[in-house]
Amino acid sequence: MPRCDPRDGDTPRHDALAALQSGEVFDLLVIGGGATGCGIALDAAGRGLRTALVERFDFAEGTSGRSTKLVHGGVRYLEAAVRHLDSAQYHLVRDALRERWAFLANAPHLCDRLSLITPLYSWAEVPYVYAGLTLYDLLSGKRSLGRSRLIGRAEALARCPMLKAEGLKAAVLYYDGQFVDTRMTIALAMTARRDGAVVANHVALEALIHDDAGTVVGARLRDGLDGASWPIAAKVVINATGPFADHLRKMDDPGAKPILRASSGVHIVLEGRFAPPDGGVLIPKTDDGRVLFILPWQGHALVGTTEGESEVVDHPPAKAVDVAYLLGHLRRSLALDVSEGDVLSVWAGVRPLVFDPEAIGTAQLARDHVIIEDPSGLITITGGKWTTYRKMAEQAVDRAVARGGLAPARPCATVSRKVIGGEAFKKDGAAALVGRFALAGDIARHLHRAYGDRAPLVAELAARGAGARLHPDHPHIEAEVVYAATLEAAEHGADVLVRRLTLALVDRAAARAAAPRVIALLGDLRGWDAARRAAETALLDERLSGSL
Repeated sequence: MPRCDPRDGDTPRHDALAALQSGEVFDLLVIGGGATGCGIALDAAGRGLRTALVERFDFAEGTSGRSTKLVHGGVRYLEAAVRHLDSAQYHLVRDALRERWAFLANAPHLCDRLSLITPLYSWAEVPYVYAGLTLYDLLSGKRSLGRSRLIGRAEALARCPMLKAEGLKAAVLYYDGQFVDTRMTIALAMTARRDGAVVANHVALEALIHDDAGTVVGARLRDGLDGASWPIAAKVVINATGPFADHLRKMDDPGAKPILRASSGVHIVLEGRFAPPDGGVLIPKTDDGRVLFILPWQGHALVGTTEGESEVVDHPPAKAVDVAYLLGHLRRSLALDVSEGDVLSVWAGVRPLVFDPEAIGTAQLARDHVIIEDPSGLITITGGKWTTYRKMAEQAVDRAVARGGLAPARPCATVSRKVIGGEAFKKDGAAALVGRFALAGDIARHLHRAYGDRAPLVAELAARGAGARLHPDHPHIEAEVVYAATLEAAEHGADVLVRRLTLALVDRAAARAAAPRVIALLGDLRGWDAARRAAETALLDERLSGSL
């Protein structure tokens, strides 16, 4: 079995656990390994703060790995700003457009520009939409991804033949970004680790530790793999657990008032032939008032999202009624003949909607994110969206520095900090992989976009005997399993197939077919005995048969 030697400061998980158990007092302890938590770890480590991050499951296993995969300014919010003269919506979009530019620049291998069409079926919509688009372009300025414009009915149907033609007046053409959310989270975590942060997945918070004055001074952690438990000391603890933020705040103070309500979102994946030939489509208001979109993603068509009240659970199920809802709206809103048999994968996510208890008067729904410092000193950051994760992280670290009287060695530099894989990324790198390693074209393109300037490391593993495809219909290869287990902290089969390779997200049947080989590769790398292999096989089968 070929192995991958750690490089550039990468360390295996057991080294991270040793650091967490060393008795060191950390400047920051971050609870939660999603976009916000990993962004905080990257920011804090870059400032020279001694930082630890723990995630009870895998990085991006929660909300951050079940997003719409868009990096967007929020053109719909700007339309609302125009209609209602809402300055808060205006500033929200302005900041998001700034963050969109930094996001795409910092992870060029994981991001693409995406054209989007919104059909208009009423002439009354045109003035508001036109004004909103004009503002969108003005706010983007030099950071624009392309000029927004109104297009006529004929051009709209040419660009997107599946639009419902009856009653179509015109359409909006604009541009936003698209990315691979699970791999972006892994990149943030691994970049933070390389910069000196101690990051560990599958490590749970058992309890917060308070001193005699009631101030949070650390936590008790538990290894989710072997059950070991130990205390860790930290000057500041940050709660970055997304929809579970209230749960952690109640661990700190059972009387803490809730700040969240949860909304569920469901996504389905279809074959690529169902995606528009040139970009994506967003229906801003279906017949029941919800948003519907269909986007090209990873060679497939991504469809979502239904939203409604939801319980906060670890792995929310994608209900059959939600899938039927999406398929029904595809047939009604777009000229698509699609059925349940066309669905390749489905997953659900829980989005935290935040009420700020610090607001004057009655609590109101926060449009962006909130940062709350409880009397114990626990700092909670929640809400927001993927596009603004960097800004959220910067503000959270600023708050922690003030709270703990910390002394960063350097200022925040994440506006221009490329993540692992993006630092020496070149757009034509796939051709170089084909020439150097004799890879098939689709495999080279996949490795180039998934791993960026680190793709040659994966290709070297392939050349040393791990070049076989995991499934004949997809470009994922065995070398990626080795790389994921050695350098990206993958511990379970689902860590690999759902979040490192994303195969399960686009084709669950293909992931099931690849599962035995993935377990065999992980077992050989980890030295698992027959009982452990059987347990891991059952765990992966359960995940692939239920909620991802």
